[in-house]
Amino acid sequence: MGLSHTFMNPKLTSDFLSASYLDKKSELLLPVKRTIPLCCLWPNSALVNHRGGNKSRTLNRFCCPGLDSDGLALMRGKHEACKSKGTLFSSNKRRVLREATVAEKNMESTDTIPACTGLGIVDFLRDKNLLITGATGFLAKVLIEKILRMQPDVGKLYLIIRAQESTSALNRLNNEILNTELFNGLREIHGNEFQEFMLKRLVPVAGDMAKQNLGIEKDMVHVLTKEVDIIVSSAATTTFDERYDVALETNTKAITRLLEFGKCCEKPQLFMHISTAYVNAQLQGRSVEEPFQMGYTLAGEKSDSVPTLDVQAEFHLAKKALEDFEDEFSNVKNCKLKKAKVTQRMKDLGMERAKSYGWQDTYAFSKAMGEMIIANGREDLPVVIVRPTVIESTSKQPFPGWIEGHRMMDPIITYHAKGQVPCLLGDPDTVLDLIPADMVVNATLAAMTKHAGKPGVKVYHVASSVANPLRLGEVVNIIFEHFKCNPYIDHNGKPVRLLKEMTLINTIENYRQALDTAFDSPSSINGSSSEHVVQQLEYLAKIHEPYLFCKASFDISNSEKLSQELSPEERESFGFDVRDIEWRDYIGNIHIPGLRQHVWKGRGTGKEIINI
Repeated sequence: MGLSHTFMNPKLTSDFLSASYLDKKSELLLPVKRTIPLCCLWPNSALVNHRGGNKSRTLNRFCCPGLDSDGLALMRGKHEACKSKGTLFSSNKRRVLREATVAEKNMESTDTIPACTGLGIVDFLRDKNLLITGATGFLAKVLIEKILRMQPDVGKLYLIIRAQESTSALNRLNNEILNTELFNGLREIHGNEFQEFMLKRLVPVAGDMAKQNLGIEKDMVHVLTKEVDIIVSSAATTTFDERYDVALETNTKAITRLLEFGKCCEKPQLFMHISTAYVNAQLQGRSVEEPFQMGYTLAGEKSDSVPTLDVQAEFHLAKKALEDFEDEFSNVKNCKLKKAKVTQRMKDLGMERAKSYGWQDTYAFSKAMGEMIIANGREDLPVVIVRPTVIESTSKQPFPGWIEGHRMMDPIITYHAKGQVPCLLGDPDTVLDLIPADMVVNATLAAMTKHAGKPGVKVYHVASSVANPLRLGEVVNIIFEHFKCNPYIDHNGKPVRLLKEMTLINTIENYRQALDTAFDSPSSINGSSSEHVVQQLEYLAKIHEPYLFCKASFDISNSEKLSQELSPEERESFGFDVRDIEWRDYIGNIHIPGLRQHVWKGRGTGKEIINI
């Protein structure tokens, strides 16, 4: 059908309405003054409007028409579930069913839509073969879904999945990727052909990033080196205080192997690495979008006495330390206890090494070393490094609020909802730099299109602290307001009534004292012992402290220039302008409901979520 699409039937007939994806209890506002066409149909079943300006939004295939006072098509309704062809779609309806704003003057013609300039992301993805690591991870799944939804004619997506052999890799593909709610939209589009469609494009590759040739069997190595156009490095351990040997293996050494693999490919157009903006978080002021030089240290910015970082020496140090710790605890008979002692020593070592060079934790330190290896060992391989901040649930696509597992702020949300946390360590004026997962994916695809086949290294921050700052005090208020309206339901079926917001406390010592005062007995608190809760809260405070008092902000000059190159249509489908985020709505009406649905699996949730 191409780019030449005519408007849909302008009559809002009963047939059209019955075909729409409507929720129960929808308050559908029918047109009363005049009949207008709802929208125009673009490739890949994406519905987009014909009105410019800030209120223009994408329709995500689902629509529920109505009119505002200007005669423009709108969607209105309450949060419920919608069914079609036996498939249940549960999400925040007002966003799954995107608002359609259509200017009447554009509705008088059935002329074809003129082609727009832009990066050409959809066309770029056609027939491209991508190798993706970390494919079973949260962000990679959002990336995979987005590519397949927007460009069904993509080539192959080779997904490296940790497995001994191909059958196990295929099982993980089905169980951990295809069977997730994230792919319900694609499942609805393709119906009975969903599995066939997916397996024609997704190729599970059994591998192990810790081994030579990434642990991939010889025949598959030959296929990949011949076919792969783009390499996406998304595998990582994101535990802030990870064992030093594990963090180095996953976030640093594995990058070395993947980079070497990329340089062996016959036609590599780009090596794209997903890092974190917090590799620069200890610096005061604004962190720039520039690659690290080998041996660079954050501590070296403040003192000339800090030695140059030797990444290879860190590998050897971690290996030797592990051997020493295992020898030290060799007399411990209990294997589980022995492992726990060694693990704690390796965790402590990672934090010590990170802080000695100026990084806040093992995670950021190991990711920074991974970046150094890429930027300085790439030879002539084009490289893009994407540095997102704190990645949270999707804001819009494929539907709002999808999340998998607890992200950074989610454990505190959970504890507060249950009435288990009266206070929080942090400065109310600290800017908590959050970014929705779909915006990170959109920026990644835009950068991929922009830089494929072009020499050099480019760094992009995907961050909100400069353009749309969100302060910790506001976050605390939004969380409280949400659960005041939508209280957590405890195991006895009773709502947990929160009386006030969490108190923000400025030092770890005062925070511990406040916890001791609040939990001065070992009694049970909504199903959990106070001793266990205090231990967890103290642990979270310790590892999150650098982020809750972070004074750095992240320059997004490169990202903003990239965003400006998107065409109007691309901004609808691939936009990542953080100024578009309304934080109270995103956290209170999208993220927390998504957390309750997809992570809590509805536990502690009443029948209907009320927007704040």
